[in-house]
Amino acid sequence: MGTIAVHEFITLDGVIEAPSWSFDYPYDPAMGEAIGRIMGSCTAILLGRRTYQEFAPAWSGRTAAEDPGAPFMNESPKYVVSGSLRTVDWNNSAILGPYSAERIRALKDKIDGGIYVSGSGTLVRAMLADGLADELHLFVYPVARGAGQRLFADNGPATKLALAGSEAYSNGVLHLTYTPATPTA
Repeated sequence: MGTIAVHEFITLDGVIEAPSWSFDYPYDPAMGEAIGRIMGSCTAILLGRRTYQEFAPAWSGRTAAEDPGAPFMNESPKYVVSGSLRTVDWNNSAILGPYSAERIRALKDKIDGGIYVSGSGTLVRAMLADGLADELHLFVYPVARGAGQRLFADNGPATKLALAGSEAYSNGVLHLTYTPATPTA
């Protein structure tokens, strides 16, 4: 059975939308190594429609020389959750259809290894609500945006998580790894 590892760039106030704000911080190579470890534990990619439409043109032409993550992003099987897309043209991509917890569980059963998710805020919120995300990797930037799409919606369900790891980088970013909290008796 596969596991789902979610990777998000996020602000102190929880905003994940349009993370171009991350460009204001120097890139620490240790962050790339951490993201590489997350990708390295995965054999497939799961994306929401909007993230797929942003990633496909951005990644499909990249080479390993330009970005060490390019082979993983381009060669791995990619599954797109969408009720509106009819075709996908990025290498090894398939449309799963509209979001369904049962469909995601079936994908987890089918995949031998990890399933990498990046961005895809609507999809991630739904998977968290349905208890389908096994690891949540938050790269927390030292900035508050004040507005924008947040990882956890104001009216969303309560979500209990357990800290599984943390790492601080020279640019002020924290990598916090969470797993679902074990219910207490």
